Amino acid sequence: MVRRKDGILKCFRNFLRLGFLSKGRREKKKKKRIMAPPVRIAGVDQELRRILEANMDEVPNRRRAREAFKDIQLGIDHILFKTPSDGVKTNESFEVNSRGLEVFSKSWLPKTTRPKAMVYYCHGYGDTCTFFFEGLARKLALSGYGVFAMDYPGFGMSEGLHGYIPSFDRLVDNVVELYSKFKEDPDFSTLPSFLFGQSMGGAVALKVHLKQPNEWSGAVLVAPMCKIADDMVPPPIVTKVLIGVAKILPKRKLVPQKDLAEAAFRETKKREQVAYNVIAYKDKPRLRTAVEMLKTTQEIEHKLDKVSLPMLILHGECDVVTDPSVSKALYEKASSSDKKFIQYKDAAHSLLEGEPDDMIERVFSDIISWLDEHCEERP
Repeated sequence: MVRRKDGILKCFRNFLRLGFLSKGRREKKKKKRIMAPPVRIAGVDQELRRILEANMDEVPNRRRAREAFKDIQLGIDHILFKTPSDGVKTNESFEVNSRGLEVFSKSWLPKTTRPKAMVYYCHGYGDTCTFFFEGLARKLALSGYGVFAMDYPGFGMSEGLHGYIPSFDRLVDNVVELYSKFKEDPDFSTLPSFLFGQSMGGAVALKVHLKQPNEWSGAVLVAPMCKIADDMVPPPIVTKVLIGVAKILPKRKLVPQKDLAEAAFRETKKREQVAYNVIAYKDKPRLRTAVEMLKTTQEIEHKLDKVSLPMLILHGECDVVTDPSVSKALYEKASSSDKKFIQYKDAAHSLLEGEPDDMIERVFSDIISWLDEHCEERP
């Protein structure tokens, strides 16, 4: 059986090399090879470098890396980390879920006032609810909102094989389980509750809503993964083979992928700072993960009319990671009577992390304005 799997693996790798890139894409790939190597974190001592180079497949090394680098992360020169933390109360916790996995979560609350509402965050593919989101959560808390976030199993500091999504529906069930439990807390149960999804987290948020159609006050969707951009998806013939091989080798890292940071971050300096996100999953997608994400976007694309909650959809006009035209279709087809779509000229995928400072401030201001309006409307 091992020899059979190795043979399949070798054939599939050769197939990907031959079939994934069109002639035009091969030319781009040749050009890419002569580009400078990825930026590495400079100025770290030998012990920190050893931690950084450890295998992140299992969670102990990810947790060790985050603990070692969290102060370094918060000290980088990025607008999100210039947000003061004095007025914010935080709490980090680990909790074993119904599937026996220890899941990491974090909350940010205004220190001296009761929150206007609670915002429940769904992070993007490969990401974590720490690092860049730490700055966003602080800004939300200082604007009067309580924030609760988690790392999905297999991501960040939650248990599970790094970057592995055996079932997207199961991932969503994990989110529903933890967020429903938090919403029952007497301190927050009467407050409006909003989902906040970025990229793949937008798909998570939409599926949470579809499972709980009457449980949420609204959703903020930033570059939601309603459809993966065509340029990021292998050709149909490769996709068919990928789906078949994923049944045999689900955890293998074989799916070709462009550099997501290069595609998502418009500003070079901010793109280089992605290196500091030391527990993000940055390798090739695992086969089962890629199949689950593709299936999820196809499912969502066919259920846009079932979306009924108030929502704010934000997308960069030049996003080449998730398709802005499908965000527009979501806005047009959703049955929500309360919906708003903003498309930002010249902006790329990472609207809140990778754009020039003035664009990040503009996007964040649009989010706060929408949340404030929807809290004022509540009786």
